[in-house]
Amino acid sequence: MKIIVLDGYALNSDLDWDLLKQVGDCTLYDRTGNDDEEIIKKIGSASIVLTHKTPIDAAVIEKASNLKYIGVMGTGYDVIDMSAANSKNIVVTNVPTYGTDAVAQYTFALLLEITSQVGIHNQLVHNNEWSHSSDFTFWAKPLIELKGKTLGLIGFGKIAQKVAEIAHSFSMNIIFYNHRPKDISQNWIKQVGFNELLEKSDIISLHVIQTTETINLISKAEIHKMKTGAILINTARGKLINEADLADALNNGKILAAGLDVVSSEPIKNNNPLLQAKNCFITPHIAWAPKETRSRLLDISINNLKSFLAGTVKNQVI
Repeated sequence: MKIIVLDGYALNSDLDWDLLKQVGDCTLYDRTGNDDEEIIKKIGSASIVLTHKTPIDAAVIEKASNLKYIGVMGTGYDVIDMSAANSKNIVVTNVPTYGTDAVAQYTFALLLEITSQVGIHNQLVHNNEWSHSSDFTFWAKPLIELKGKTLGLIGFGKIAQKVAEIAHSFSMNIIFYNHRPKDISQNWIKQVGFNELLEKSDIISLHVIQTTETINLISKAEIHKMKTGAILINTARGKLINEADLADALNNGKILAAGLDVVSSEPIKNNNPLLQAKNCFITPHIAWAPKETRSRLLDISINNLKSFLAGTVKNQVI
């Protein structure tokens, strides 16, 4: 049995892949580009493929005639042409909950950086701005208290629910929109319609998967409905936001600030308008990346494969 890992580098710089190698004949590639021919060549005659971000589209599935299993080493499976995989009876699995705590933590890391401005003030102190000051204190940018602010969560899966718990500890008001109604027991969370969330939220955080319906979920029309001075956080997928529209809103002051761990094309292109936008905090898709989280992801990915081989598929996506 031949196992191909198409893009292990993001996981494997400090993790041990020996448990996977014990499952079968494993070839581990650090990186694979998006070119179909390269992907097809690397898959070859393998029946099992693990991928993180390398896309497996219909053309690849058609040529990879021995392929029986695709293990997505992550939660989002938008890199897989699911229609093509289903038509060939290829089992696709993902890892749905490995990063809940880490991504929720990082959502607040972005929000706290925007509201507390730790980074710039640390830099100013090290640049001797404080030592040269006439006062015991100073601030270069406005600081914002979270207590009493309304946090609107778009999507209410595991990560959003964890974010809500953290927000509650900051004494924030929490509302959410989900495309399917959710039963909630907490009296401090309110489910609202999409437009109501846009209109009432001081801070909006995105927690939905990328689908044809959610691409450009936040664009000019939605931004127009938001409060002037709202904050936007995205740790989900970059294509949920129309980046040109967000850049315009940041530059004209409609949106106070944005905290983004994801962009529409990764690595970010040097002509992305958000790079020149005001008050736009961008990090390189690292919310998922603590070592503890990556180790959990690898373990679950291997267990998904073992379960498939044992005939009891876990975490299958359709």
